[in-house]
Amino acid sequence: MKLYKSEPAKTISDFAKDFNFETLRPYYDSEAPEVMKRMSEYDAYFEIMTYLWPEMSKEVVIQKALHTNSPYDFQTGYMSEGIWKIIKSTSTGLTWSGLENLDRNKANLYIANHRDILLDSAILQIILDKEDFETSEITFGSNLITEGFITDFAKMNRMVSIKREGNAKELYDISQQLSAYIRHSILDKNTSVWIAQRNGRTKDGNDITQTGLLKMLNMSGRNDFAENFEELNIIPLSISYEYEPCDALKVQETYLSSLLSKYVKAPNEDINSVITGIKQPKGKIHVAFGKSINQKLKEINAIGNENEKIKLLASHIDKQIHQNYKLNPVNYIAYDIINQTNVFDSKYTEQEKNDFVSYVNNQTKGLKGETEILKNLFITLYANPVVNKLS
Repeated sequence: MKLYKSEPAKTISDFAKDFNFETLRPYYDSEAPEVMKRMSEYDAYFEIMTYLWPEMSKEVVIQKALHTNSPYDFQTGYMSEGIWKIIKSTSTGLTWSGLENLDRNKANLYIANHRDILLDSAILQIILDKEDFETSEITFGSNLITEGFITDFAKMNRMVSIKREGNAKELYDISQQLSAYIRHSILDKNTSVWIAQRNGRTKDGNDITQTGLLKMLNMSGRNDFAENFEELNIIPLSISYEYEPCDALKVQETYLSSLLSKYVKAPNEDINSVITGIKQPKGKIHVAFGKSINQKLKEINAIGNENEKIKLLASHIDKQIHQNYKLNPVNYIAYDIINQTNVFDSKYTEQEKNDFVSYVNNQTKGLKGETEILKNLFITLYANPVVNKLS
């Protein structure tokens, strides 16, 4: 039974008492009516509603907003139906596995591979909702949350804003605050949280957990290494798309990044990626819930050096994400092409291979750069999940 209520926690653990979470927390239930009234006055609100529900009149759209009384209502009333519409119109099906690994009475920290800015976490929410689990809060880079409608939309969707810019001292303070907030959500509010295993989406298909993420999570712990991470109940989460959202955009960025000392995003580039990710055909989508890392923690805790513990924990999370990643024929085709082998030719047909080669040619022909390098980067993006699974 889902019992989510978005209000301040009744108790605050000692590790959280020194922090003010007002700048990053989602909206409370009590704030929802005023926020939704404000949202119903934005042009962007009507543009989104028209895209998702073209049959609705403007009056009905306004009333839908005014009768939304909590972030939970927003996630399950707006987002769930909207994301299912996107799934049905741009994919050939969504499947999931591993729900038996979850305890309905426990909050989890879902550490996930990151392939699409919006959909990765949104798809998790619709699965949890459909299976009668409580939805989660979602960490989101503040670079994607601007003032006005986007802020209201994000915080009603239970998004936690993470500031990513500042000097060394500011970034350290931000990490401490975020660490305390995540632990506070899980322990004090019994509310799950989704966080990507790295800053930004994987651009080359190689899903790797950043050790800095785990060091940040450990900052708010008050016990030993194993106890600190056991409190968070980390569940590795794998999402796989048959056709990678924004694959051409990712390849273009990877190519330009190899030529420049620092890649600078164009204005509205992130928003363009969100829209492209929503509209682009995705083929099959699969989400796999891994097993809690808690059983592995005692073994890792036996290592003396804390940096080594962090590396081993990151490796364990990666192993689950890689093993649970659902491979498709395009991945095996890409592996054979890039390695000039036929190791996996039993996994696909000749027609599927020809179709993938045509897909690569079409997706890369409008990109800037040397054609063969771009094609290799594109194919590698699809081949790396096979490499990771093999290793």
